[in-house]
Amino acid sequence: MTLCEVKANIKNGKYDKDFGMLYSDVIAARNRYFNACEDFEKLYGSDGDIRIFSAPGRTEVGGNHTDHQHGSVVAGGVDMDVIAIVALNSDNTIRVKSRGYDMDVITDFDFDKKENEIGKAISLIRGVCAKFKSLGANICGFNAYTTSNVLKGSGLSSSAAFEVLLGNIVNGLFYDKKADAIEIAKIGQFAERDYFGKPCGLLDQMASSVGGFTYADFNDPANPLTEKINLDIKEFGYTLCVVDTGGNHANLTQDYADITIECKQISNALGVEFLRDADQKKFYSSLSALRKEFGERAVLRAFHFFNEQERVQKQRKALLDGDFKAFLKLVNESGQSSFDYLQNLYSTTAVKEQGLSLAIALTKRFLGEDGACRVHGGGFAGTIQCYIPTNRLIAYKQMIEEVFGDDSCSVLSIRPVGGYEIEL
Repeated sequence: MTLCEVKANIKNGKYDKDFGMLYSDVIAARNRYFNACEDFEKLYGSDGDIRIFSAPGRTEVGGNHTDHQHGSVVAGGVDMDVIAIVALNSDNTIRVKSRGYDMDVITDFDFDKKENEIGKAISLIRGVCAKFKSLGANICGFNAYTTSNVLKGSGLSSSAAFEVLLGNIVNGLFYDKKADAIEIAKIGQFAERDYFGKPCGLLDQMASSVGGFTYADFNDPANPLTEKINLDIKEFGYTLCVVDTGGNHANLTQDYADITIECKQISNALGVEFLRDADQKKFYSSLSALRKEFGERAVLRAFHFFNEQERVQKQRKALLDGDFKAFLKLVNESGQSSFDYLQNLYSTTAVKEQGLSLAIALTKRFLGEDGACRVHGGGFAGTIQCYIPTNRLIAYKQMIEEVFGDDSCSVLSIRPVGGYEIEL
């Protein structure tokens, strides 16, 4: 369908059913997609047919840093997303322009890893295309314009949303949509690990690609077990939100990597590759030797994993049973474990920057015994996750935004689908 036709259809409400499924504000969605089409036209013109794709950010509900140790998680895709307007071209060139960033260009379908692109968005484009090409996709030239409202550095994983978006574009244009949501997630993980150069588990990409509230067990990462959980927290009188403390993840790659490294040190000392397979009795009986060889922090991080893995199972049961009070108690316990044992509330390279710790302290003081809060996502900077009684949400936003600034508290909704193509 041509760009002009799509813009007319957006104005006429033809896509409101899709917008209503993906977002809480249909009118805002209309405006956003129409403006994206306008921006695409300024860049590439209006000739040819276009297609439109979306991929959500994600919120981690339970299982902080358990996925890379083959553990279990509960996560959800949210209504903040990355969208793309896409059209084929005939000049054997891939162009991706993301709002606010320079255009990334790949010529001659060169998908080999480039050392000078590590840590840059173009490496993700190459990585996703390389993996699809290895699967047999016949990739041709295309132009894309993307725009995101996923808070950068928020723990909502804007990078995973971008990877899943790219996966859906290539899957839709060149692979007959043969890759399912899990395969697209794994392709995104490959691009982030092998091309972008950031160690990561599969949680972020899986939650973005699958969507909804999802329980996932990564005992076999190549074939994770997933289970949808039907849940509307508003029915329990609570609202899910994240508070952006103003930090970012730009210089924290080593902090994230150290968690994986230290967990592996402990697991290898226990004779296994991942903590999921470790004998806990052997771990607790070996504490003296482990702390002397690897230090107390590595030991404490293993403590966190073992406890968090058990806690995820309890959270899953509480949600399936509709016992939201029990779930909230477990959320608070998870947050305390991340604070005390995992130690991912701030970086030791910048100990004066403790926005997460301050936001949690303020939120706990506000909530008292009602509601819950915890570090959100990878940690060290960024956001906290909160479950606020809906009848106190306005007061909470006012309180927390007096400290962290206007619009620092964002209300989230869980959308039922992950990576998605708007049916034009």
